[in-house]
Amino acid sequence: MRRFVVGMTGASGAILGVRLLEELKKDPEVETHLIISAGAEINIALETTYTVDEVRALADLSYPIEEIAAAVASGSFQVEGMVVVPCSMKALSAIANSYNADLLTRAADVTLKEGRPLILCPRETPLHRGHLKLLLEVAENGARVIPPMMAFYHKPKTLEDMVDHTVGRLLDALKVENNLFKRWEGR
Repeated sequence: MRRFVVGMTGASGAILGVRLLEELKKDPEVETHLIISAGAEINIALETTYTVDEVRALADLSYPIEEIAAAVASGSFQVEGMVVVPCSMKALSAIANSYNADLLTRAADVTLKEGRPLILCPRETPLHRGHLKLLLEVAENGARVIPPMMAFYHKPKTLEDMVDHTVGRLLDALKVENNLFKRWEGR
C-alpha cells in the first residue's frame, strides 16, 4: 500500500486538491490521509460544486486540522510523501519556519524531517519578495515547489484541461502513473 498525505489550505484553487484526491482514489494501491484547513473548507464551498463531506469521502482517512495526535503527526507513521494543494502563503510560511501550529503544518514538518517528498502547490499572484524568500526557504529545506502554472503545448480547451495538467504534474512528482495530459514529445 502506498500512503500519501494530502493537505488542502485556504488558497484559491480548491479544485486542484479535489482532482488530486479523485485521481489517487482510482488506484487501489494508494491510501490517502487528508487534512483540510478552515480556509479550504470555505473555498471548497465557494469555488466548487463539492461539499466538504464529499471531499473528505474521497480520502481513505480524514483528520480535523486540530488533531495534533493523529498518525500523520509522527515520523514513525510511514508515508511515501505529502502534497499541500492548494498551498496558501500562510501555510507556506508556517512550513518554511517549522511553525507546527496545526496538524497540516506538523505533518509537513514531519515529512521534511524524515526526508520524504513534500510537494507544495502555492496559489498566489503576484508574488512579493517575502513570498519568494519563503519559497526559497522551503526548497532549501527539501520541499518541491510545483505551482499551478498554465501550459499550452498540450492545447488545452477547457479549464478542466488546465486543472488536469497541474494534477498530472503533481502525480508525476509522487511517481503515480497518470494520463491526465498530453506529454511533450518534441517537434
